Amino acid sequence: MSFMQVNIVTPDGIVFSHRAEMIVAKTLDGEIGILPKHAPIIVPLKIDEVRVERVGPENWNNAIAVNGGVMEVRDNVCNIIADSAERARDIDLSRAEKAKLRAEKRIESAKQVADSDELRRATVALHKAINRISVSGHRR
Repeated sequence: MSFMQVNIVTPDGIVFSHRAEMIVAKTLDGEIGILPKHAPIIVPLKIDEVRVERVGPENWNNAIAVNGGVMEVRDNVCNIIADSAERARDIDLSRAEKAKLRAEKRIESAKQVADSDELRRATVALHKAINRISVSGHRR
């Protein structure tokens, strides 16, 4: 069986570090699947779920909410460096839902005063909250 090392790192430390058979991530150009022995690549990531099929029992999958960043693959190692990332099991759903409501209110407020910078920031916050809510549904 062939595998690769997958590391997901944020400024706060290592979020995920395991051997894997496959990883699927959303890049700015679309979804990409990475298998062992993949050609070297560096790609920017979108705010989205990263799915990792780990080495181990059948269908042992992990979902990680990644808030952008960059993915580098070389020498059978996949490194993801992101501003923030959370494993599904670590996401506080109540907190994520409150963040979503706050972001929606910020968007409405920014639209009323035509503040395009705040609208962009609030929209990013909304995407992050929705991503966390979505990924939290994949707990194991």
